[in-house]
Amino acid sequence: MSRAASAAGEPHVPSARGPAWARWVGWFLAHVVWDTRVTGAERVPRGGPVVLAANHLTLIDGPLLVGVAPRGLHVLVKSEMFHGVVGGFLRAAGQIPVDRTMARPALQAALGVLRRGGAVGIFPEGTRGRGTAEQVRAGAAWLAVNGGALVVPVAILGTRRTGESPHGLPGLRRRVVVEFGEPIDVACTGVSRREAIDRAAESIRAAMGDLVATAQERTGVRLPADDPRATV
Repeated sequence: MSRAASAAGEPHVPSARGPAWARWVGWFLAHVVWDTRVTGAERVPRGGPVVLAANHLTLIDGPLLVGVAPRGLHVLVKSEMFHGVVGGFLRAAGQIPVDRTMARPALQAALGVLRRGGAVGIFPEGTRGRGTAEQVRAGAAWLAVNGGALVVPVAILGTRRTGESPHGLPGLRRRVVVEFGEPIDVACTGVSRREAIDRAAESIRAAMGDLVATAQERTGVRLPADDPRATV
Protein backbone atom coordinates (compact mmCIF):
# COMPACT_ATOMS: atom_id res chain seq x y z
CA MET A 1 0.00 0.00 0.00
CA SER A 2 1.34 3.44 -0.90
CA ARG A 3 1.93 6.25 1.59
CA ALA A 4 -0.81 8.21 -0.15
CA ALA A 5 -3.29 5.43 0.35
CA SER A 6 -2.28 5.13 3.97
CA ALA A 7 -2.70 8.85 4.49
CA ALA A 8 -6.16 8.64 2.90
CA GLY A 9 -7.15 6.15 5.55
CA GLU A 10 -7.53 3.16 3.26
CA PRO A 11 -7.20 -0.26 4.96
CA HIS A 12 -3.95 -2.14 4.71
CA VAL A 13 -4.72 -5.31 2.75
CA PRO A 14 -2.04 -7.90 3.59
CA SER A 15 -0.05 -9.56 0.84
CA ALA A 16 -0.91 -13.09 -0.27
CA ARG A 17 2.77 -14.01 0.12
CA GLY A 18 2.57 -14.34 3.91
CA PRO A 19 0.05 -17.21 4.07
CA ALA A 20 2.00 -19.06 1.36
CA TRP A 21 4.87 -19.77 3.80
CA ALA A 22 2.89 -19.52 7.04
CA ARG A 23 0.89 -22.60 5.99
CA TRP A 24 4.02 -24.71 6.43
CA VAL A 25 4.59 -23.41 9.95
CA GLY A 26 0.97 -24.20 10.78
CA TRP A 27 1.29 -27.64 9.17
CA PHE A 28 4.28 -28.43 11.39
CA LEU A 29 2.35 -27.43 14.49
CA ALA A 30 -0.73 -29.37 13.43
CA HIS A 31 0.94 -32.61 12.39
CA VAL A 32 4.27 -32.77 14.22
CA VAL A 33 3.69 -30.93 17.50
CA TRP A 34 0.08 -32.15 17.73
CA ASP A 35 -1.77 -35.04 16.13
CA THR A 36 -4.41 -33.25 14.08
CA ARG A 37 -7.04 -35.20 12.17
CA VAL A 38 -8.51 -33.17 9.32
CA THR A 39 -11.84 -33.97 7.69
CA GLY A 40 -13.62 -32.25 4.81
CA ALA A 41 -10.76 -30.13 3.47
CA GLU A 42 -12.01 -30.97 -0.04
CA ARG A 43 -15.16 -28.95 0.76
CA VAL A 44 -13.21 -25.69 0.83
CA PRO A 45 -13.43 -23.99 -2.59
CA ARG A 46 -9.98 -23.82 -4.17
CA GLY A 47 -10.63 -20.46 -5.77
CA GLY A 48 -12.71 -17.36 -5.27
CA PRO A 49 -13.58 -15.47 -2.09
CA VAL A 50 -14.33 -17.65 0.92
CA VAL A 51 -14.74 -17.09 4.65
CA LEU A 52 -13.74 -19.92 7.02
CA ALA A 53 -15.80 -19.48 10.20
CA ALA A 54 -14.46 -21.55 13.12
CA ASN A 55 -15.35 -22.04 16.77
CA HIS A 56 -12.75 -20.80 19.24
CA LEU A 57 -11.23 -22.58 22.23
CA THR A 58 -7.66 -21.50 22.76
CA LEU A 59 -4.55 -19.68 21.60
CA ILE A 60 -3.49 -22.15 18.92
CA ASP A 61 -6.76 -22.26 16.98
CA GLY A 62 -5.57 -19.59 14.53
CA PRO A 63 -2.19 -21.16 13.65
CA LEU A 64 -3.87 -24.55 13.47
CA LEU A 65 -6.48 -23.30 11.02
CA VAL A 66 -3.79 -21.70 8.86
CA GLY A 67 -1.86 -24.98 8.81
CA VAL A 68 -4.72 -27.30 7.85
CA ALA A 69 -6.67 -25.08 5.44
CA PRO A 70 -6.15 -26.22 1.83
CA ARG A 71 -5.35 -22.67 0.66
CA GLY A 72 -3.53 -19.64 1.99
CA LEU A 73 -5.49 -18.00 4.78
CA HIS A 74 -5.59 -14.55 6.38
CA VAL A 75 -6.97 -14.89 9.92
CA LEU A 76 -8.37 -12.05 12.01
CA VAL A 77 -6.35 -12.07 15.26
CA LYS A 78 -6.87 -9.87 18.30
CA SER A 79 -4.66 -6.79 18.16
CA GLU A 80 -3.09 -7.52 21.56
CA MET A 81 -1.09 -10.30 19.89
CA PHE A 82 0.65 -7.89 17.50
CA HIS A 83 3.57 -6.92 19.73
CA GLY A 84 7.23 -7.89 19.77
CA VAL A 85 8.49 -10.95 17.94
CA VAL A 86 5.07 -12.61 17.80
CA GLY A 87 3.55 -9.47 16.32
CA GLY A 88 6.24 -9.27 13.67
CA PHE A 89 5.68 -12.89 12.75
CA LEU A 90 1.90 -12.44 12.49
CA ARG A 91 2.24 -9.41 10.24
CA ALA A 92 4.76 -11.17 8.01
CA ALA A 93 2.38 -14.15 7.83
CA GLY A 94 -0.35 -11.88 6.49
CA GLN A 95 -2.65 -12.08 9.48
CA ILE A 96 -5.02 -9.21 10.28
CA PRO A 97 -5.07 -7.41 13.67
CA VAL A 98 -8.56 -6.72 14.98
CA ASP A 99 -9.43 -4.32 17.78
CA ARG A 100 -12.61 -5.76 19.26
CA THR A 101 -13.75 -2.28 20.34
CA MET A 102 -13.39 -0.95 16.78
CA ALA A 103 -13.39 -3.85 14.34
CA ARG A 104 -14.17 -1.98 11.14
CA PRO A 105 -10.53 -1.41 9.98
CA ALA A 106 -9.87 -5.14 10.29
CA LEU A 107 -13.09 -6.01 8.46
CA GLN A 108 -12.19 -3.60 5.66
CA ALA A 109 -8.74 -5.19 5.32
CA ALA A 110 -10.32 -8.67 5.23
CA LEU A 111 -12.83 -7.42 2.66
CA GLY A 112 -9.91 -6.37 0.48
CA VAL A 113 -8.58 -9.94 0.68
CA LEU A 114 -11.96 -11.33 -0.40
CA ARG A 115 -12.28 -8.87 -3.28
CA ARG A 116 -9.04 -10.13 -4.76
CA GLY A 117 -10.41 -13.69 -4.53
CA GLY A 118 -8.64 -14.69 -1.30
CA ALA A 119 -9.60 -16.64 1.82
CA VAL A 120 -10.23 -15.19 5.28
CA GLY A 121 -10.43 -17.05 8.59
CA ILE A 122 -12.54 -15.67 11.43
CA PHE A 123 -13.76 -16.79 14.85
CA PRO A 124 -17.33 -15.41 14.97
CA GLU A 125 -17.75 -16.16 18.69
CA GLY A 126 -15.41 -13.21 19.23
CA THR A 127 -13.42 -14.70 22.10
CA ARG A 128 -12.18 -18.01 23.44
CA GLY A 129 -14.91 -19.90 25.24
CA ARG A 130 -16.50 -23.36 25.18
CA GLY A 131 -16.58 -23.35 21.39
CA THR A 132 -20.25 -24.30 21.07
CA ALA A 133 -20.99 -21.51 18.56
CA GLU A 134 -24.28 -20.81 20.33
CA GLN A 135 -23.69 -17.09 19.90
CA VAL A 136 -21.77 -15.48 17.05
CA ARG A 137 -21.03 -11.90 16.11
CA ALA A 138 -21.90 -10.43 12.73
CA GLY A 139 -18.35 -10.01 11.37
CA ALA A 140 -18.31 -13.20 9.31
CA ALA A 141 -21.74 -12.41 7.91
CA TRP A 142 -20.71 -8.84 7.07
CA LEU A 143 -17.67 -10.11 5.19
CA ALA A 144 -19.60 -12.77 3.29
CA VAL A 145 -22.41 -10.41 2.24
CA ASN A 146 -20.15 -7.51 1.27
CA GLY A 147 -17.42 -9.69 -0.24
CA GLY A 148 -19.71 -12.00 -2.21
CA ALA A 149 -18.05 -14.93 -0.46
CA LEU A 150 -19.10 -18.44 0.39
CA VAL A 151 -18.81 -19.40 4.06
CA VAL A 152 -17.30 -22.70 5.19
CA PRO A 153 -18.08 -23.59 8.83
CA VAL A 154 -15.18 -25.17 10.72
CA ALA A 155 -15.25 -27.26 13.91
CA ILE A 156 -12.10 -27.33 16.07
CA LEU A 157 -11.99 -29.88 18.89
CA GLY A 158 -9.34 -30.94 21.40
CA THR A 159 -7.26 -27.78 21.64
CA ARG A 160 -8.59 -27.19 25.16
CA ARG A 161 -9.94 -29.65 27.71
CA THR A 162 -12.02 -29.02 30.79
CA GLY A 163 -10.00 -27.13 33.41
CA GLU A 164 -7.29 -25.98 31.00
CA SER A 165 -6.55 -22.32 30.37
CA PRO A 166 -7.64 -20.77 27.07
CA HIS A 167 -4.21 -19.12 27.02
CA GLY A 168 -2.26 -22.38 27.28
CA LEU A 169 -1.05 -24.97 24.81
CA PRO A 170 -2.19 -28.57 24.42
CA GLY A 171 0.22 -31.32 25.39
CA LEU A 172 2.58 -32.66 22.76
CA ARG A 173 0.98 -35.05 20.25
CA ARG A 174 -2.48 -34.49 21.64
CA ARG A 175 -5.23 -35.60 19.31
CA VAL A 176 -6.91 -32.57 17.76
CA VAL A 177 -9.78 -32.52 15.29
CA VAL A 178 -10.50 -29.98 12.55
CA GLU A 179 -13.56 -30.59 10.39
CA PHE A 180 -14.64 -28.42 7.46
CA GLY A 181 -18.35 -28.33 6.68
CA GLU A 182 -20.20 -27.79 3.44
CA PRO A 183 -19.94 -24.26 1.99
CA ILE A 184 -23.02 -22.12 2.47
CA ASP A 185 -24.12 -19.31 0.18
CA VAL A 186 -25.53 -16.47 2.25
CA ALA A 187 -26.42 -14.25 -0.72
CA CYS A 188 -29.88 -12.78 -0.22
CA THR A 189 -31.78 -10.63 -2.71
CA GLY A 190 -34.79 -8.41 -2.24
CA VAL A 191 -33.93 -7.34 1.31
CA SER A 192 -31.89 -4.56 2.87
CA ARG A 193 -28.18 -5.02 3.46
CA ARG A 194 -28.80 -5.04 7.22
CA GLU A 195 -31.40 -7.80 6.93
CA ALA A 196 -29.13 -9.78 4.60
CA ILE A 197 -26.34 -9.63 7.20
CA ASP A 198 -28.72 -10.64 10.00
CA ARG A 199 -29.96 -13.62 7.99
CA ALA A 200 -26.40 -14.60 7.08
CA ALA A 201 -25.31 -14.44 10.73
CA GLU A 202 -28.09 -16.79 11.75
CA SER A 203 -27.23 -19.21 8.91
CA ILE A 204 -23.58 -19.19 9.95
CA ARG A 205 -24.44 -19.72 13.62
CA ALA A 206 -26.69 -22.68 12.79
CA ALA A 207 -24.16 -24.27 10.43
CA MET A 208 -21.31 -23.90 12.93
CA GLY A 209 -23.37 -25.26 15.80
CA ASP A 210 -24.54 -28.28 13.82
CA LEU A 211 -21.02 -29.05 12.62
CA VAL A 212 -19.51 -28.79 16.11
CA ALA A 213 -22.19 -31.12 17.49
CA THR A 214 -21.85 -33.75 14.74
CA ALA A 215 -18.03 -33.62 14.83
CA GLN A 216 -18.11 -34.43 18.55
CA GLU A 217 -20.37 -37.40 17.97
CA ARG A 218 -18.33 -38.66 15.03
CA THR A 219 -14.90 -38.39 16.68
CA GLY A 220 -15.63 -38.76 20.40
CA VAL A 221 -13.53 -35.64 21.05
CA ARG A 222 -15.62 -33.37 23.27
CA LEU A 223 -15.69 -29.66 23.96
CA PRO A 224 -14.58 -28.59 27.46
CA ALA A 225 -17.36 -28.54 30.03
CA ASP A 226 -16.27 -25.20 31.51
CA ASP A 227 -16.48 -21.74 29.99
CA PRO A 228 -13.49 -19.54 30.89
CA ARG A 229 -15.53 -16.41 30.23
CA ALA A 230 -17.73 -17.26 33.22
CA THR A 231 -14.81 -16.69 35.61
CA VAL A 232 -13.76 -13.32 34.22
